[in-house]
Order: sequence, then structure tokens, then C-alpha cells
Amino acid sequence: MTAPAMVWFFQDLRLADQPALSAAIAAGRPVVPVFILDTVSPGPWAPGGAGRWWLHGSLAALAEGLAARGARLVLRRGLMAAEILRLAEETGAAEIHCGRAVEPWLRAVMADLRPRLLARGIMLHEHETRFLFAPERLKTQSGHHFSVFTPFARAAHALGVEDRALPAPAAIPGLPRAVPGDDLAAWRLRSVHPDWAAEMRALWTPGTAGAMARLEHFLANTFPAYGRDRDVPGHASTSMLSPYLHWGEISPRLVWLAASRAAPGGGKSRQSFLNEMLWREFSADLLWHHQHLPEQPLRPEFAAMPWREDAAALTAWRRGETGIPIVDAGMRQLWRWGWMHNRVRMIAASFLIKHLLLPWQTGEAWFWDTLLDADLAANAASWQWVAGSGADAAPYFRIFNPVLQGRKFDPDGAYVRRFVPELAALPDDVIHAPWEAQPLVLSAAGVELGRHYPQPIVDLARGRARALAAFAGLPRRAA
Repeated sequence: MTAPAMVWFFQDLRLADQPALSAAIAAGRPVVPVFILDTVSPGPWAPGGAGRWWLHGSLAALAEGLAARGARLVLRRGLMAAEILRLAEETGAAEIHCGRAVEPWLRAVMADLRPRLLARGIMLHEHETRFLFAPERLKTQSGHHFSVFTPFARAAHALGVEDRALPAPAAIPGLPRAVPGDDLAAWRLRSVHPDWAAEMRALWTPGTAGAMARLEHFLANTFPAYGRDRDVPGHASTSMLSPYLHWGEISPRLVWLAASRAAPGGGKSRQSFLNEMLWREFSADLLWHHQHLPEQPLRPEFAAMPWREDAAALTAWRRGETGIPIVDAGMRQLWRWGWMHNRVRMIAASFLIKHLLLPWQTGEAWFWDTLLDADLAANAASWQWVAGSGADAAPYFRIFNPVLQGRKFDPDGAYVRRFVPELAALPDDVIHAPWEAQPLVLSAAGVELGRHYPQPIVDLARGRARALAAFAGLPRRAA
């Protein structure tokens, strides 16, 4: 029998525009698709609770698509390097195709595996399956990697994206014999509190079919006004494609090309959306060049930041009980949906870091566990952007006022009313600052602060002043 080619899936769980799968089929060998669940090698960056919930559905959809084309997805659990070597030996694989890694822990696994496979006569081929641009493709004129988003985006637009997406194969030549693997249900990826997952089940459909349906709906219904409404959390104003892109159920190239060709919305919607796609690329580029991005401030002077320890405040923020309506609405949306509107992510993050003066890493860790789209590069780069410690970071003195942000982007209070229903009867002019309401207004709305809804856990003006003082005390370069 011809020695097979393994396709090692990671966060590229699709069949269309999947270069690793296409290369394995082109090799003319039987194909062995595999997925390894490793909760040890990633350290703290193994999939969180929301990610595990999504992964179950994604793997089930991938397995179904492979089976319909003649191949069986082999599931294994354990150390990635050990399981890949074991599978290569069991199947007699001649070559392995996989997506290129940007995560530091996975790059270390690849570096460890490559010589060990080569010693056995097995080639490891890495393909660009997850991003539009490989990290070394976009350089400044002086040959360095970018540290500012706008010139990165300009260079990406100038380079362009290949105007062709590979179709899903009609058939995949599988092995004639079954390769032992785990049963997906035995992994218990969805063993979370039922109340947590109930709304996620109703809202999301993991897998390529769900991704395509979401893209088509976005382009037909939301995209025309995206440039105008994308910052309005009370509207269906964004694509909500981020979980599908994170798990690779749809290729970024296919999304890019579809948005580029979309007629409605004019240049503003198109440009805004494509730039959001490029922030994902920029984040991956940063992680590639700065492997400590998820744990350490990119600007080293921020290591001296005098963070507070306040377990009660952190718990209130996580639960959406800070007494600041727009922040609480976002944190409750996160818990119920496994997703949060991007504008509100920035507001909630700024409140944690600056008004509460709690370390950005604590927020990053909570998002990692509760976001369906928890992406190591984007999560780290975005938290550092808000903290002022990252590349192209917001200046330290940019402190979002959550009341003003709420009034600007949720002027009718629709978003707060949806996720903080105890405030639903308040008038628009005070729903973002209920402590400013007159007692009769609160009473008429059935709201007693401290009983039905908490008083703010921090005075916003004092919290802002405390943050500015802390930032001003850092070494001069931080300013």
C-alpha cells in the first residue's frame, strides 16, 4: 500500500481553501486527517470553557464533511508531539501536512517534532491555512516588522490577496483500514453548566455551514450599513464571524474576497470591514515577533505599573455587577453569548484596567475562558492596546468614560435594556448613569440602587485620576 499523508488539523477546521488538505491530496497518497487535543503543551492557553464548547461542534462538523468524502477524522488526546509520532508510526505516514503555527507553545512543538520526524524519513510541511499573510511577508521599507497598525494595513492592501480560493475536494482518498481514535463525546468538551451554554446553543452553529450562513447573512443584511453602524452594540451591526475565523471553519481569504466583491455599502463599509480583518493579521504578526505578548507588556516600562489587588472588584466585573450599565451589559452578553460587541470589549477592558487599576492579564484570562473566539494573538494584542503597553497602543491618558461611551454608542439604551433588564424601565437620559436619576424616576422604573442594581463600585472621576497618577509615575517613555 502507498504510504499515506497525514493532515494535522489545528485551528483550520474546514475542507474548502485548506492548503494543507489540498497538498496532501495532490501528493497522490491516502489521506489520514487527525486532530490532537493537548491540554498540557499549551500551558494556560489550552482552550477555555467556551472554546471547548465550540470545538466539540466544529470537530463534529469536520468529521461529517470528511466522512462524506471518504476519509475518517482520527481524534487523539495527549501530548501533541508524542501523539503525532505515534500516529505516524501506526499509519506508516510518509509526510505530514499542517497549518503554520503562530502561537509560541505550538511553534515549540513544531520545532521539537521536525527533526524527530525527519530522522524517521517523514517530512513535515507547513502551509498558510489560518491567515492572509505569512509573518515574514509584510515588512517596513527598512526590512523590519511593523509595530504600528496603519502602515501595516497600507502594506497589506498594496500587496493584495490572491483572488482565488481553493474549493473543497469532491473526494478524499482515505485509508482502507480504520486508525484507532477517541470518541468525541468521551472528551466531554461540552460539560459546562447548562445555563451557560443554553443561549450559545440557540445563537451559534459551529462548523463551515454555520460560517457560510453567517457570512451570507452579513453581506446581505448588515454589510451595507457596517461602516456607519459597526460601533452601535444595540443593533445587529457586525459580522459575528470571529469564532468561525478563529477555529478556521472559513478561510480569511474567502471572507476577504467576498467582502471585497460586495456591492452594497460603498467604500466605507468595505474599508472598515477589511481593516478589522487586518487587525487580526496584525495581531498574529505581533505574536510571531514577540512571543511573550500574552504575558508581558510589549513596552517594558509598563512592567512597573502599580496594579491593585481587589478580588471583589474583579468578581463584580466578571459577573457584570459593577454598577456601570454599559460595562455590565457587555460582561453579561459575554457570559450568555460567548461573545461581546467589539466597541463594548474596549469599554469593559478600559474600565478594568484604568478605573479599577487591575492588571490587563486578569481580563485577558477571563476573556480567554469565556470567549468563543478567544484567539491568543488578537486577545493579547487588544488587551495591550487598551492598556497602553502594546504596539500601536492607545495613549495612557485615553481613558474611556463608560457613561459617555454608552450615551454615544447606545443612545436609546437598547443594548443595556437587553442585557441589564432590571434597568429597562429607566428613561434614555439616565439609563447609562442611574445614580444620576432623581428618586422619583428610579421609583417609577422599579429600581432601588443597591438592591435591584448595584451602586458603582468605583467613582469614575476618582478612578480616572488614580489611573492617570499611576501612569504618570512610570518611566518617561510610557508617556
